[in-house]
This record gives sequence, C-alpha cells and structure tokens, in this order.
Amino acid sequence: MASPLDSSSVEGNSHHMPGKKSAQMHISPINGSSGPSAMKTNATYKTDSFAQMARELNLTTSHRAESDQTATPEVVDSSDTAFRPPTILSAKNYSGVPKRLFDEAKELKISLYSKRTMPRTVPRSNAVPCLPPRMTIEEFGTAMADLYDRIGGHLKLNEDPLVDGWYMEHPNTHDAFHIAGQEDLVCSAVIYPYTTEEVQKIVKWANEYLIPICPISMGRSLGYGGAAPRVPGSVVIDLGRRMNKVLSLDGENASCMVEPGVSFFSLYEEIQKKGLPLWIDTPDLGGGSVMGSALERGFGNTPHSDQFTNHCGMEIVLPTGDLIRTGMGALPGTDGQDNPAWNSFQPAYGPYSDGIFSQSNFGIVTKMGFWLMPAITNQSYMITFSREEDLEAIVDTIRSLAVKRILNNVPQLRHVTHELAFTGKPKSHWYNGEGPIPSDTIRDQASSLPCGNVSWIFFGTQYGNQDTIGEQIMFIEQEFAKIKDSKIFTLDDLSGDHQLYYRDQVCSGVPVLKDLEWLNWVPNAAQVIFTPIIPTSGHDARVIHDIVSRAHKKYGFDLFPTLCISSREIRYTASIIYNRADADEKKSARAMMREMIDLAAKEGYGQSRTHLLFADQVARTYSWNDQALMKFNETLKDALDPNGILAPGRNGIWPKRFRGKGWDILSEERMEQPITPSM
Repeated sequence: MASPLDSSSVEGNSHHMPGKKSAQMHISPINGSSGPSAMKTNATYKTDSFAQMARELNLTTSHRAESDQTATPEVVDSSDTAFRPPTILSAKNYSGVPKRLFDEAKELKISLYSKRTMPRTVPRSNAVPCLPPRMTIEEFGTAMADLYDRIGGHLKLNEDPLVDGWYMEHPNTHDAFHIAGQEDLVCSAVIYPYTTEEVQKIVKWANEYLIPICPISMGRSLGYGGAAPRVPGSVVIDLGRRMNKVLSLDGENASCMVEPGVSFFSLYEEIQKKGLPLWIDTPDLGGGSVMGSALERGFGNTPHSDQFTNHCGMEIVLPTGDLIRTGMGALPGTDGQDNPAWNSFQPAYGPYSDGIFSQSNFGIVTKMGFWLMPAITNQSYMITFSREEDLEAIVDTIRSLAVKRILNNVPQLRHVTHELAFTGKPKSHWYNGEGPIPSDTIRDQASSLPCGNVSWIFFGTQYGNQDTIGEQIMFIEQEFAKIKDSKIFTLDDLSGDHQLYYRDQVCSGVPVLKDLEWLNWVPNAAQVIFTPIIPTSGHDARVIHDIVSRAHKKYGFDLFPTLCISSREIRYTASIIYNRADADEKKSARAMMREMIDLAAKEGYGQSRTHLLFADQVARTYSWNDQALMKFNETLKDALDPNGILAPGRNGIWPKRFRGKGWDILSEERMEQPITPSM
C-alpha cells in the first residue's frame, strides 16, 4: 500500500483553530535525507524548542504520576526480547499473566519468538508521527501541548519504530497482526486517561481541534485490527492502561462493575482472591478486556456465552463529551450513591439504548456491569466423527439437542486440523509440500494423536448435579451414536495436555492461554477471522463450509473452521493464518476474505464481526431497502457526533465530514491507493 501521508497532507489543507497557542515549526531531515518520508519535527512554542517541550511534557515517553496504577507493559526492542520473562499480573501491571500461568506464558513467548524470521522492528518509512487528516505539524504540536495542559501528561507520540510484540505484550500503536502494511493503520499518539472525567476532557479537546480519536480497551482483538485506528493519524485513547479497576463485585447478586482495562484474567483472579463461588464467561484466550469483548459482541464458553446479553448497565461518554448512564444507573441512588439496582435490571424505563453502543462509534463506555454465573458441577467431553460428509448430520443432531436445552452451553465443532495446530508444532512438522495441507495427510497425521483418524471433533460441557450430568451425557452419546463411527472421550480418557482439558477450564470460567499454540503454525504468524452467522441447519453448514473450503484451496491457505452452535444460529469462525512478513501472502489473505464475504452474503450469511479493513464491505452487504440500516446508523452518528471525531469508519459507519470523500475500502484494488484519500 502506498504511504497514507504525502507532502500535501503535511504542508497544506489546514483548518483554523481560533484562540490557540501559535507554533513555529522547523522540519529537519533524518540522516541527511529530505522529504516527508524522512521527516522529524523540531517545533518552537514561544521560546522553547519542540524537543524541550517534549521532554518537559513527556510526550515522547509515557508520563507516570504517583497516582498511576500501572507499569509499562510495552515491548522494548532488544536482542533478548523473547527471553525476557512475561509481565506478571498485579495491581501495577494490569495486562500481565497470572502467576498460575507464568511458566506456560514464558514457554509460549519463547516458542512464538523462535518462529519469527522478521526483525522485531524496522525503521519507519513514512512521516512520523503520522498526522491526523488535514492537519499540519504545527497545528498538531499546538493541539498536543494543549491536551497536556488539560490532562496533565500521560500521553505518548507514536514516533518510535513499530513493535508487534506478542499477544500479552504489545504497544497499542498499530495492528500487531497487520494484514496490510505495518504502517498503514497507525495512530499519531496514545493517551492514557485515569478517570471518566479525563475521557470527557479528551473528547472535548478532540472536538475543538477536529482530531479523530480511537478509543480501545486493551487492544487485544488481534484478528480484527487490534489497537489500530481506521483513520491513520487518529489519536488512540488507551482506556485500559490506567482505567483497570474492578469497581464492584457482589457475591450475593452475582454481578460486577468493571473499567475497560479489566481482563478476563484479572477479573477471575479478583474473584478467587475474595473466595467467591462465581464464574466469569471467558473466551478461548483470557488476556482481553471483559468490557471490550462484550461491546464487540464476543462470546465465551459457559452458559452465559453471549457476553453482551449478560451485561447490565453502562456509563458512557458521548462524542460531545457529555456523560450518560443507561438502565437503572440513570436513576440516582440515595445520598449520591449509585442506584442499587444498576447491575440488576437492564432496560429500566423508556427505550433500551444500550445496544447502539455495541459495535459502534456512538460513545465511549467507561464503566460496565456484568452478571456472573454461580459455580456449578460440570463435566466436559468430546465426540469424534470420522467422515467429512458427516457435517450435516452432526449439525442437525446438535440443533435437536440444543433446542431441547439438553446442551447447556454453546458447544464447539472443530475440524481435526485444530488438533495438529494445538500441539504447537509448525505446519512443516506435519507436511513439507506446497499449498494447503491435503485432507488425507491431515487424517494420517491425526491418527497418531488421541483423537485418531477423524474429520470433526465436538466439544461439549454439561452442568448440574452429578446424576443429571450422567443422564444427559448418556442421552447425548446415544443421539450421536446414530452417526456411524462416532466416539466419545472424557477427561479420564486423555492426557492433561490435550485441548479437552483446556476446553474444560474455559467452560468452567477459568481463562487460559493455551489457544495461542496455533500461532506456531507458520513463521511470523498472524490471523484474520471470517465470522458469518448462519441458521443452525446441516444444509446451511454445508453451504458455508463449502464456500470457505473452496476459497482456502484457491488462495492456498490451511483451513481451521470452528462452528459455535446454538439452538438457532451458528457462528462459523474460520481463522486465516498467514505470515505477516510476506506481503504477497497478506494480499492473498485479503483477497480471500473479500471473496468469502461476498459469496456468503449472496447466500444470506452476514458477518457478525470483521477486521476494520473489511468493515465497509461487510456493512454494505446489509443492504435491504436501499441500505436502510446504514442510513439509520448514519443518522444516529451525525446526531450524536456532529463533528465526526469518534472512531470514524469503525464498523463501516462514517460521519458526515468523512462520508463520500473516498475513505471507503470496498475492494482489493482500493488497497493499492493510500488509506488516507487526497483531501
């Protein structure tokens, strides 16, 4: 992709900022070179140099005050990065790994780094920092100095070499799993607020300067764009870095209230610390934000699987800087306290507005309540199926069991390829040929694993008392026995390192890291995720699986499908694993994604979530009645965000001042142009 910033966007197209400090800017080249691609800044503010201002305001390093509750989790580039122990979760290290997983995290980190062939950092080729659209370096420097005055530091310019890091340790400056150029989706700076009031100040500042801001919780949605802004040069608001408290934890009500930086790990550890018999609903990996996952309508593995459905109450900073609370939180409690039913009753009075703040750019959620699940006896199991063509019968059997509520959570059906990847061994261990690993080879290699020579593996968990669980599993086994050669396994049948043990943990509300093993499949591995929603029927499962299988074969990628199957819908998830150091491979992955999105939409299968580079395309597929839904979303956007500063383009929703200006990315051909269009 071409540079998103050219000389015209640096020198011209400025907008007037009345009443702000004037700045005189001097631009000096790097290493004697010239031009915008080598630009560094050296500005004058009154009598001080830009460098002096940066030192005084701590713009080049993240300022830390005594009230700061966190230590720096970012990766520092050095030759021993892979061998530096992972950060331990603590009161001052919100994003670290729990002590119980330290050894596993250390091994995973070393393993992942050992597969890398790309440098940990490369010199930036574009102008640094990448400026917000239509802004000169003088105006940006003035705006940042003003922001410092308002919030007292805790901000960092994005001018260092970009470091991808790994899942648990990465700076929130770009998409660490970049599927385009590493520099294509970068921020200009990162801000670390500590309170809701500071978030309000930042939003009001952004409105004054017309600077786009991109709020993130922890930046770990690495298959969907991570911490990257859709508009290059936006200022990232890293909410999780300093807003990471469990604000309340009610054992009797089985509920909690959290800030954006509370991970599944940290919430679980807090519950264990208090000795409460409660479960969280964790996804397959536990390092992400509880709030961020729910707001993107993620799902977990317990009976509370739909995380947004099990939220209760939010505090939201609107794009104007105004503050609202939803649900019962809108009704004040006694003596200035929060309403006692804020975490108990969702809709309260009037329209139920919570939903418009999920998968949107209509507000910044700073507090969010959740219902927790009381701990209960459970038992996990897996059932294998020998033939690819059994898919329809498997899905129809699952539907029958789910509709009758015999299946207690949302179980997963995985292809046996996952068994190979879950060992942590690279693809080359199993297959040295060109292209995708052949199905016959997959089955032959799987025959050496506990699952045996099979095609599909069903993972389920039953809940209740021991007698009820036993009766349920017996009935489930009888139903699946109607499919020839099916075989059931329990934990007693397998060794402790099999993925069923880790499935059992997440289905019991215990967050883990083990699902990172598949990142050893190829060097420099990253993923982008294809996630259509289909009806729970064998026919529809076959149609979408055939679409995905043909596309993977055409573009040369190995297929890793997971079907999360409820009574009425299936979340079909295909993780596309690619080498992020290979530009051609990334281009193929993008082309395959676009083709699958269109083919699925023609069958009526829409994406439930997508990477930000495909958001415009996915949003356009929901086209009934001449794009009526998008027009409604744009009406809401323009009413709530009249200056269009909050995460423009997120989930394909563009504010009025960006709309129709060439920002949409609807094809691979558009990717050959700068992401930032000429203004």
